[in-house]
Amino acid sequence: ALLTMKATVIAIFFGVFLMCTYAAKEATKKTKKAKLYVPQIDCDVKAGKIINPEFIAKCPPGCQDVKYRVYGTDIYASFSSVCSAAIHSGVIDNTGGKILVQKVAGHSGYRGSFSNGVRSLSLPRWRESFLVSEGKPRKGVTYPSTLEYSSSKSTAVKSGNDRVNVPTGDTVRREYRTSSVPIPATQMATTTPTPTTTTTDPSTTTPKPTTTPATTRTTTVAAAAKTRAGLHRVRDIAFRGTSTSASNRNVLRPSTGTQRQEPVAAFRRAAGSPAHLAMETDLWKPGLSLFDTGFSSKEELNPKPLESISQGNPNCKVDLSFLMDGSWSIGKRRFQLQKQFLGNVAQALGIGSAGPLMGIVQYGDDPSTEFNLKTYANSKDIRNAIEKIPQKGGLSNVGKALSFVNKNFFSDANGNRGGAPNVVVVMVDGWPTDQVEEASRLARESGINIFFVTIEAAAESEKQNVIEPNFVDKAVCRTNGFYSINVPSWFSLHKVVQPLVKRVCDSERLVCSKTCLNSADIGFVIDGSSSVGTNNFRTVLQFVANISKEFEISDTDTRIGAVQYTYEQRLEFSFDKYSTKQDVLSAIKRISYWSGGTSTGAAISYASEQLFSKSKPNKRKIMILITDGRSYDDVRVPAMTAHQNGVIAYAVGVAWAAQDELEAIATDPDTEHSFFVDEFDNLYRFVNQLIQNICTEFNSQPRN
Repeated sequence: ALLTMKATVIAIFFGVFLMCTYAAKEATKKTKKAKLYVPQIDCDVKAGKIINPEFIAKCPPGCQDVKYRVYGTDIYASFSSVCSAAIHSGVIDNTGGKILVQKVAGHSGYRGSFSNGVRSLSLPRWRESFLVSEGKPRKGVTYPSTLEYSSSKSTAVKSGNDRVNVPTGDTVRREYRTSSVPIPATQMATTTPTPTTTTTDPSTTTPKPTTTPATTRTTTVAAAAKTRAGLHRVRDIAFRGTSTSASNRNVLRPSTGTQRQEPVAAFRRAAGSPAHLAMETDLWKPGLSLFDTGFSSKEELNPKPLESISQGNPNCKVDLSFLMDGSWSIGKRRFQLQKQFLGNVAQALGIGSAGPLMGIVQYGDDPSTEFNLKTYANSKDIRNAIEKIPQKGGLSNVGKALSFVNKNFFSDANGNRGGAPNVVVVMVDGWPTDQVEEASRLARESGINIFFVTIEAAAESEKQNVIEPNFVDKAVCRTNGFYSINVPSWFSLHKVVQPLVKRVCDSERLVCSKTCLNSADIGFVIDGSSSVGTNNFRTVLQFVANISKEFEISDTDTRIGAVQYTYEQRLEFSFDKYSTKQDVLSAIKRISYWSGGTSTGAAISYASEQLFSKSKPNKRKIMILITDGRSYDDVRVPAMTAHQNGVIAYAVGVAWAAQDELEAIATDPDTEHSFFVDEFDNLYRFVNQLIQNICTEFNSQPRN
């Protein structure tokens, strides 16, 4: 009996043990199967509106639409559509899906590109960025099942014939419960990243960021951003090379009979119909195809297969085109030295898919492509290809070659990567036989950076034969010597291989290309009527200063001018008065309040005559008019005349400004070129929006 009792007790304990073990296993299973609800977001949701520093969300179908704007490549500005950016980056397609979003610091430049059916736009700078990746949880991170959004009270803003509400900063929470992803067990003991929020101080003149990423993920995200830093830089560089042969110059370089390339309009005014916005993607397409130009390409449509692919030098990610001088004046011996030089440059660059890519265009009477950016993917293959290039002969039509490269070379079909600066290096023996200034300007305004390498430049006795004196200074964007190299003899050309490579790869100094911030003449037309008042007038001047300081100001970049008006008009300062940002800001601060009536129409006519008629031909003419009331005279005819003369007009109305007049003053579409605020203290809210619209319009222009 005692043995039976012991056996019973043991059996009971064993059974209890098995039950506890089973219960523990079931609890563990339940823990592992815990689900995280993934919030769904709409196509128009921008990253900057979501406070969470890192989150997983689900995008709906149909976000591949031009109306959902994206700014940047790989790293995106936070006012981009999150889902459209995810499509652009290739994380999802137009059917939607789950994505992981990580907020990172703002950047000084975002490069636009066309990818996966989405055209992203360029932007010079923004306060916050984000990365998009596959919607899988990272180990050790807990993700929110609801997202916190920043929005709230609104200020009336003109949009077409109505007013729309603009958020001013309170926080609301939206909850969505849709699909779910499991939370790894390791996440249970980790700390959830917590965003730090800051509020906008109404007393300041510019909006402040609404979110700051948590310090718990700073190292990881910063590292990710660092590896992609080169991918969004705006196209910045152009190479120019010039060289002169001592023999047969006067015979082979006639100064007459050459054809100058006709100037192409550097800026086209946006169409007034809504269809123009829908066609924005098409406007980004390169200019002419090879079949439209009359020029030939040895590569045609079938590039040679890549036999071997090298990763290349990741510290020098540029897309390079060398303009090779094939004119008769160079001679066979010097042409061979030029080929050796280009081969040595290719070797020193370290060509590869993750580094620099290189193509060559040879010019004489007409240019032709020897090979493009995607033909070869390593230095060895490029050197072998260069050795096989025959001399084409003819004159030295550099301007014609630059026009050809601008319209044809840097296209997606030719291997242009979009996220890498476009660089042209022009090799010139002696001097060109055509004009280069206009072709160079158009190339720079298309985002191409030009370097010139000139060999054996004209002697004093030969300068009378040069068609365009100082052609190098007219062609490069800066005359400080960085973008031009003069070599006294072909036999010393090998000495400049390393200096040239160093300059090409110096991404911090590749700042020649025209952007929305360095290519305009901006004229402010300021209402100084009695209804404004002294204090409000100072607020208007602060608004003008806040806009001006965002631009790159110099005598060769953006220039600023100002007119104040009442019944009469006064030129406060012209475009050529100040050439530094500090001088411009000081001049704005010194403008004294006038007081009087409101003759806006006469002010527009005055600004057209006194400011914009003296604008440089290669500058975009932008008028920003600020007024607080209805004009005593007609604004339609003066505004129409200004538009016809190429002035892009933005109208900013305050308080009692008449909406119909703002629409008449603004360039079409007026919803993109006019703003309304109910009081002067709210002007600062539209500094970033106005600059964004200026840059969006600049980026949407067709490539010349």
